Amino acid sequence: MANLTPIAIEPKLAGNPKGGLKFSKTVTLGGGTGELECADPQATRAMVALMDMNAVMGGAASHWGGPAAFAELMSATHALMFSSAEKAGQQWYEQFHFVNDAGHCENGLYALKANYGFADLTLEKLKAFRSIESVLTGHGESHLFPEAVYLSNGPLGSSLPQAQGLAMADSLSGYDRMTVAAISDGACMEGEAKEAMAAIAGLASKGKLAPFVMIISDNRTKLSGRIDEDAFSMEGTFTGLKDLGWEVMSLEAGNDLQACADTLGKAFEAAKANPKTPVAIHARTVKGFGVKKTEDSASGGHGFPLKTPADLEAFLGEIYKDSEVPAEFTAWQNELVAAHEEKQKAGSASGPAKEKVQVGVAKALIAKKAAGLPIVSVSADLQGSTGVAAFHKEYPESSIDVGVAESNMISAGAGLSKQGYIPIVDTFSQFAVTKGALPLTMASLSQAPMIGIFSHAGFQDAADGASHQALTYFSKTCSIPEVDVYCLTTSAEAEALVGQALDEFAEARKSGKVPHSSIFFLGRETFLPSVEGASSSQLGKAQVVRDVEGGSDKAVTLVAAGPLMFQALQAAELMAAEGVQVAVVNPSVINRPDLETLLPILKKTNHTLVTVEDHQVMGGMGSLLSQALIQTGEAFKIRCLGVKGEFGRSAYKADELYSAHGLDANAIVGAAKELM
Repeated sequence: MANLTPIAIEPKLAGNPKGGLKFSKTVTLGGGTGELECADPQATRAMVALMDMNAVMGGAASHWGGPAAFAELMSATHALMFSSAEKAGQQWYEQFHFVNDAGHCENGLYALKANYGFADLTLEKLKAFRSIESVLTGHGESHLFPEAVYLSNGPLGSSLPQAQGLAMADSLSGYDRMTVAAISDGACMEGEAKEAMAAIAGLASKGKLAPFVMIISDNRTKLSGRIDEDAFSMEGTFTGLKDLGWEVMSLEAGNDLQACADTLGKAFEAAKANPKTPVAIHARTVKGFGVKKTEDSASGGHGFPLKTPADLEAFLGEIYKDSEVPAEFTAWQNELVAAHEEKQKAGSASGPAKEKVQVGVAKALIAKKAAGLPIVSVSADLQGSTGVAAFHKEYPESSIDVGVAESNMISAGAGLSKQGYIPIVDTFSQFAVTKGALPLTMASLSQAPMIGIFSHAGFQDAADGASHQALTYFSKTCSIPEVDVYCLTTSAEAEALVGQALDEFAEARKSGKVPHSSIFFLGRETFLPSVEGASSSQLGKAQVVRDVEGGSDKAVTLVAAGPLMFQALQAAELMAAEGVQVAVVNPSVINRPDLETLLPILKKTNHTLVTVEDHQVMGGMGSLLSQALIQTGEAFKIRCLGVKGEFGRSAYKADELYSAHGLDANAIVGAAKELM
């Protein structure tokens, strides 16, 4: 069959590193044919710890356990790719595609590449990791860092199928290039990853893929704990690869650099010799490797465990337990300690106490379960982040963790609903509305409603970056029939509305009716536990947070929900100081606007309205509210503030992204003044 010629695209990836490794280890090539210089895995771990601490000091979370587990595998992989290309007189990307599915390990790759000086990365640039000024985002993003990231990653299991497409493309064009994909054991629980595993082997056997190598880091650990204990064993998935058509190479010592180099060398040779059989390296690793405390912790030290730079000395010392910590890392550590001390001296004004909205969610679930409602929580590994973990602790017999599998979680919830339970499903908003959109639709079609608790909405997952920021969460859910969508602002509102939703669900079932699904979006950061002066929280009833007397030429109504409510309240204070009457309304149910409450408020502010949301302007709350108002025949002036067709990026705090995208208090004031 004739090859198909694709459109030529100029590669943006950086070429072979030229400066040599700053911190290296040497291994012996297979058969004793020579030596291979690799990036020192200890240095990778040290740099990850230091850059994570920079992020923590900025207010962002970071990953440690995953990149610590992957360090030897990635060191050997890149050394083999770079050396092979240099010997052939080619750029590495001419011989290899490299795809990282394990996005939570991208910081380990940033560290490794800085060691090489690859793509102009330096130790100094690592210090800005996860900040709004840096291209080193929480997960790899090709739109910001195309020199080092070919395919964006983050949502587990999403990049392996894309890597499959790269190998398909090379096969179609007759290009004998090898695709190498790295993936975690947790990601292998995702349906799209399992689909790709079957298709890669099946299509390769038909001669439709170029050489393919998959590297699995299996430490039996996910974010919330040990996979075998919390969910179920993955052994069947990995042993089943052989039956699918993969050549499986077992690597028991996944944190031994020599063993990694030996196995990877054999895998590359086998895949090259027989492209019809893809190779899977099943590597046993230890999450959090290098530090006993994280190795032993239930989550493998998924997030970075240190709170202050003072703890770094012992941490780095354990990583380098058999040798001296390099002077560059000691200097970096001292710099962090000094910065922290300076920050402590400056102090910070302690404002009113804040708490996560998740606190109210947990209170409502636990209270209604105690009252006798047949609540069953089905989680997909993120219950510790969504607030549902407290329910799991209180009622383990009514809690199920299906592993890293959001689609399966929601579909399981549908089955429970049909049998008379009240299912609670929870995950990050981005995963809920992307991987869960079809199951949510089918649940409605099957008359199998549920309660969704979807956290980290909009820019609230600031540090993780664009792949984790749900900027279409309303548009993807508000149009599903028989679904009510909310965006929670405070823990008090969460406790009230989630509790009411559970009661209404139970009453509808008891009376033979099918209730709507209720989806509650919420933030990640801490907020005031309640909003002073707000009217009571009622399902479907817009909440008047700030009222006006009316009668002034200078007046405006602000409509905001969730974390943006606090930006709206700040804007109201700024305008009130200038003599503007400002009403502030929380819309409650997003896709069924409460015009009965809103219209009288609008009349008092001369039908002048500003909406604000960390959602794309297209299809968001402002669009839905505008459409509803137009149909009333009322004349009004409106500005809808939202994201203007862009992706987000990493930042230490969501406020930085609100400001960058014109959603902060100052932007709201500006929009209101344009209308008045």
